[in-house]
This record gives sequence, C-alpha cells and structure tokens, in this order.
Amino acid sequence: QVQLVESGGGLVQPGGSLKLSCAASGTILSIDVMGWIRQTPENQRELVATITTDGRTNYVESVKGRFAISRDNAKNTVYLQMNSLKPEDTGIYYCKADRVYLGGETEYDVWGQGTQVTVSS
Repeated sequence: QVQLVESGGGLVQPGGSLKLSCAASGTILSIDVMGWIRQTPENQRELVATITTDGRTNYVESVKGRFAISRDNAKNTVYLQMNSLKPEDTGIYYCKADRVYLGGETEYDVWGQGTQVTVSS
C-alpha cells in the first residue's frame, strides 16, 4: 500500500516563501503524474500544479511565476516551492499521485493527508 506524507506547511507573511514536500512510501517502482491540490477556507478545491515523470509541468494561472513544482523520482518525492505568497494562497495543500506502479499492482489517485498553509500578516 502506498502512502503520501506532506510536510513544510505553516504560517507565513504575505510576500514570504514556503517549500512543501511530499514523500511516497511503499514498494514503488514508479509514479506517473504527481501534483498539488489546495482546498481554500471556502472549501473550494483547485489543482495548483502537476508534474509528469519526465518533468513536464503545468500550473493554475494564479500561481504562474510564483510557484515551482519539482520531483525526485529516485526518492519518490514531489516538491512545491511557493514564493511571493498571497493571502489567497491560504488553504490545505494536498499531494496527489495519479498512478503508482508497485510491480504486481497499480494504485490510482493516491492522496496525502494535507498540510496547512496560512498566509497572513
């Protein structure tokens, strides 16, 4: 069974930076697309960024130029560097893996438990 564990959230002032990490554990051969989804205080869910195995990235318009997603395939870990944070970036950030290959089986749509990011002065 695969588990995703996020870390790196916290309270930061507007204009500040945070780096989120998400590590996948289990007997993993490879992971397809990984991404970050945030849930706002108004309970809206938004796909923030995704990255493929070979490093192709995609971002929601509101974070382009401020956030950067990356991954380390050897460590089964994905990161989200968040710069120039704004109060509207506040939310719970979830890591997600679309397909995780475990050899004899595949797990789909694996989510982490979420990490809180609060941007406030």
